[in-house]
Amino acid sequence: MASFNSSPGDLPAVPLTLEGAAVLHQMFRVRWPQWKALSAADQSAIAAEATELLGQLERNATGPSAAFATLGHKADLLLVHFRPSFDDLKAIELRLACTRLWDYLEPTHSYVSVVELGLYESSMKTYASLADRGLVPFSEEWTTEIASVVARQKEAMRPRLYPEIPGARYICFYPMDRKRGETRNWYTLPMAERQRQMHEHGTVGRRYAGEVRQIISGSIGFDDWEWGVDLFADDPVIFKKLIYEMRFDEVSAVYALFGQFWVGLRCPAGQLAGLLSGEVPAGGEA
Repeated sequence: MASFNSSPGDLPAVPLTLEGAAVLHQMFRVRWPQWKALSAADQSAIAAEATELLGQLERNATGPSAAFATLGHKADLLLVHFRPSFDDLKAIELRLACTRLWDYLEPTHSYVSVVELGLYESSMKTYASLADRGLVPFSEEWTTEIASVVARQKEAMRPRLYPEIPGARYICFYPMDRKRGETRNWYTLPMAERQRQMHEHGTVGRRYAGEVRQIISGSIGFDDWEWGVDLFADDPVIFKKLIYEMRFDEVSAVYALFGQFWVGLRCPAGQLAGLLSGEVPAGGEA
């Protein structure tokens, strides 16, 4: 629920947000010694079963999934799922757990969130407009008007709220927070100041629009960080350039905290068996 900056007469401090697809990131290490101890026939059968399931998840009509071969020790495999609900995500978890491949995967991390679009500028205009009309924040009339605005915005933004997973070769995923410590607290700044800093931050991102696709998901109340960020590009160096440049923005330099980063190569379902045999995925279609 929105709160006030100081007195009951102030406008709400919390910007409106639009929520879309439920998102699950799953990170695994392959239990290589156990996997390599299997016969070639068993490996082939297990990989075929997993390939069939991953193909079904990729082609799912209500939301996409994708697999990535990750670099470094934190994981060997990253699975990303976008679905209409958390129930759908749990169904995916259970289907994967019932495969024989699951016995040879070690979960190392996961992340739960929902696709989120923040409406800082729109929120300020909406709140001011309603206040000019004499509506009291959180009154019945106010709440009805806010619900109408959110519904219109959500319909207009539906493709961004329920996105396809871009077909780019590389992914970069990381969680992040806004500081709320002893000396710096993002949540005590006036909304106008937060909006200014976010606009400046977004200006940098828009310069990379033709090279990288970004999907932001909110995880407050769902996971250990406040947001998850997925970046997709055909050149991984773009991740470094974009994130580095953004860190010079005030909102990142002063108020941002970052978690671990995962970087991987797209592994279509048809290339999963090759990955388990030591082949680097070629990407593209299965």
